[in-house]
Amino acid sequence: MSEDDREELTYAQAGVDIDASEAATEALIGAAGEFEGDYAGLVDIGEQYLALATDGVGTKLLVAEAVDDYSTVGIDCMAMNANDLIATGVEPVAFVDYLAVETPDEETSEEIGAGLREGAKRAGVALVGGETAVMPDVIRGLDIAGTCAGLAPKDAVFPGEAEPGDAIVGWPSSGIHSNGLTLAREAVTREHDYADPFPPEPDRTIAEELLTPTRIYSEVLDPLREHDANAAAHVTGGGWMNLTRMGSYRYEIDDPFQPQPVFEFVQAEGNVDDEEMYRTFNMGTGFVAALGRDDAEAIVAESEDARIIGRVEDGEERVAIRGLELD
Repeated sequence: MSEDDREELTYAQAGVDIDASEAATEALIGAAGEFEGDYAGLVDIGEQYLALATDGVGTKLLVAEAVDDYSTVGIDCMAMNANDLIATGVEPVAFVDYLAVETPDEETSEEIGAGLREGAKRAGVALVGGETAVMPDVIRGLDIAGTCAGLAPKDAVFPGEAEPGDAIVGWPSSGIHSNGLTLAREAVTREHDYADPFPPEPDRTIAEELLTPTRIYSEVLDPLREHDANAAAHVTGGGWMNLTRMGSYRYEIDDPFQPQPVFEFVQAEGNVDDEEMYRTFNMGTGFVAALGRDDAEAIVAESEDARIIGRVEDGEERVAIRGLELD
């Protein structure tokens, strides 16, 4: 079957409706009450904020299960939590995990634990505890989630609102990270197995490419604080629309990072259109921040891999990426 003959795939068709998910989240927040913070919840403890973030790995676990390789998912679990704290301007300091399993397995638990240990090293946090629950009536396979705690002086937390005229600095992702795997899995398994060679890099398997762990952006926190970042965003679920968490502006992106080959592969195999790709995946850029132009240029000069990818403008809330309009 040629690429043109393949049915066009969307995230919703694969099983995840972003709009429905956001509506459900808003309903939960509305019922529970207001939360202080966006990516992380903030608690006033005097001269500092205590911040908490919680997240899991999602259906990336199904790729790990398919090839019986759980060695990296602990890093993903750490990253998805630590990066949300960093996007708030908070230093991650401690982490607890929750592993729910259908059947306990010593080797699998050891692999996950090793990944958590490596993730903690990369994030600079202490692993202070966790819980393993055996629930065969509830869980099929396993699920892992975690909660990360952080601390920040009150004047160190980012204001959280970009300003028109700000430059947008971006940092590259390590690949697909831990979002959009429901769409990616549906796309690549149409005609491939996870153990098949990854066409752009035949020395690697498709599973190895999909399981590349999420980058942890610990090194960006101090520079962003020092250069008075107005806001930051971790590009996760919802793809590039995460930039609108920095405020209701137009985000003009004219120099994004080149997407890694995995994105082109997923897009071709699933016949996914450009808009759906940028609404679902990080497309090569995993973290962004909005700063004044001089501060942005200073950060880029000091960083190994940051660059100015766009700017913040007055206008209707949307993200424009080289002519592609997302709203």
